Amino acid sequence: MTLSPAARRLPSLNALRVFEAAARHLSFKAAAEELSVSQSAVSHQIKALEESLSVALFLRHPREVELTLRGQLYYPIVRDALDSIADGTEMMLNKTSNTVLTVQVYSTFTIRWLLPRLEKFNTQHPSIQVRLHTSQANTDFHHDAVDAAILIGRANNSRLHYDHLFDSEMFPVCSPEYLHKHGPIRSPSDLKSHPLLQVFPSPDDWPNWMAAMQVEPLQYDPRLQMKMESYNDALASAVQGFGIALGQQPYMTKDMEAGNLIEIFPGQRINNPNHWFLACRVEKTAATKIQSFRTWLIEEIDADPSIRSASPRLPQTQNG
Repeated sequence: MTLSPAARRLPSLNALRVFEAAARHLSFKAAAEELSVSQSAVSHQIKALEESLSVALFLRHPREVELTLRGQLYYPIVRDALDSIADGTEMMLNKTSNTVLTVQVYSTFTIRWLLPRLEKFNTQHPSIQVRLHTSQANTDFHHDAVDAAILIGRANNSRLHYDHLFDSEMFPVCSPEYLHKHGPIRSPSDLKSHPLLQVFPSPDDWPNWMAAMQVEPLQYDPRLQMKMESYNDALASAVQGFGIALGQQPYMTKDMEAGNLIEIFPGQRINNPNHWFLACRVEKTAATKIQSFRTWLIEEIDADPSIRSASPRLPQTQNG
């Protein structure tokens, strides 16, 4: 039921802004720094809000605060309301908001798969300008100014809508020159004496592959385990003969077709336990620019023979 304006019980908007910041940070000090006010001003606004609602929203401890049960219930309501106001204001003031699509993508996926195909999207949708934000970290939709993200993981955030894109397999690769110089490598256990190129934002990749091959966990040795920021760095290092990387599609096609990298143990691939998704906030699912990008992206993935044809598309989901 929609209340009439006269019947609405609305606290101070400024107090709600302060409450949202304090609840998000679980810190009056951090909220004060974000809002450029004093910590005492934050405390005063929170106290005034609690008095107006006749509800305690925070438990105060000597060095920290925590939300009460009522505060935990109220926080997502206030957060979503403020987000909607901000989005609506941006849409009203900025005529380009409906035509600019900001997508966060991992750098390797951008370089090795997305960029070569993006011109096709631009041709099909000339009114939509795609802005790519590359990062190795997963998107924080609460703070980052992005519309959607291509990510690998699990569909476990109830505030997000997930479109499953594909699954991938992981397998060790190296350059032919490395294998000629340091081989032969006959079994997975032989890898313990070779430099392994690890992508540090994905620390479980090598342990997962080794466990599937029934090889005991590796003890960290800086001489044999080189940590890389991205898959692109790891694969480029493998091409140059610096060690052995874990490859996965859709990153591998060009290097393997060109003979720059070879699969060391054909037939001994494992499924990556995480899935690839296109994610966006639930309330933005129906946005035309996101729908257009989603449709195009899935069509491109389905047309790519390098991505596992045996990768079934999971049902669309909002949480996992």
